[in-house]
Amino acid sequence: MTAQTPEPFLAARFIKEIGRGRKGARSMTRDDAFQLYSAMLDGRVSDLELGGILLAMRIKGESVEEIAGFLDAAELSFERLHAPAAACAPIVIPSYNGSRQMPNLTPLLALLLARRGAPVFIHGVESDPGRVTTAEILRELGHAPAADVRQAEQAMGEGRPVFMPIAALAPRMARLLGLRRVLGVRNSTHTLVKMLQPFHGPALRLTSYTHPEYLEMLGEYFATAVPAGRGAAFLMRGTEGETVANAKRAQQIEWFHDHQRTVLVQKQEPVDELPPLPHESDARTTARWIERALLGQEPVPAPIAQQVEHCLHVAGHLQAKQAASHGSENRGG
Repeated sequence: MTAQTPEPFLAARFIKEIGRGRKGARSMTRDDAFQLYSAMLDGRVSDLELGGILLAMRIKGESVEEIAGFLDAAELSFERLHAPAAACAPIVIPSYNGSRQMPNLTPLLALLLARRGAPVFIHGVESDPGRVTTAEILRELGHAPAADVRQAEQAMGEGRPVFMPIAALAPRMARLLGLRRVLGVRNSTHTLVKMLQPFHGPALRLTSYTHPEYLEMLGEYFATAVPAGRGAAFLMRGTEGETVANAKRAQQIEWFHDHQRTVLVQKQEPVDELPPLPHESDARTTARWIERALLGQEPVPAPIAQQVEHCLHVAGHLQAKQAASHGSENRGG
């Protein structure tokens, strides 16, 4: 029995609105964006139309309604995870950039959090030419990627941070990410993967931006458009695109919760004396330095230590709030 061909999705009416350039284009509603991105994920949009959509959105830029609709569709396209029993809600760390110049200390952040009892889930790419990825460093540290949701849940249940490639977590999104190699430019999916909340219940997601215009759009999304029960988010300027605090000087970190926006960390001015860091940024050297830092033989950079404490505080608050809510429901029943 042959597989049924998906019914084509006619995208011309959407392209007509979003394809008029930065000044002439009109944004889609959240529902229209949901319908369009669902069809893109399902492979129901022709290659010609898909290329037109991706380039039109690249030129126009996403509105809050559009990114919300896209994300609604994205999070329905893969299997969500169940968090293990813990004192903290899970902490979600996207890792899609790696590093070119500075050592990538995202694995240090993840391991410090897990050592304190937080379930840590990292998702991203395994390799990127010219960059050192979190996955490569974690392999050097003895942490292999999870192949599926069951492996990821088991690792978190055992108190280990887990990395899951986006190709395993959300293969349909990974296909759209891969179109960068065809078109030569990033598309909306590169923003969406950094916003994913892949758990059934509340979680703390760490989110970063690179270009200043995304601070406004992402800030408005997290402040106004997040569905209820999804938890909290930290938003910061990325360290070479990663969501780990810059070891050389702290960036501003904002906390979004219950439609409120709070500045947790103020941007630090440049300092003359830099903290000790790995002398090279390759995966092996970085991994060995992280091992020494975890043993107390190297100082953990102060901005990262501060980020750990904020993550644990907010994730603990989320878990306590969730437990209180369940207790109230049980008493009411």
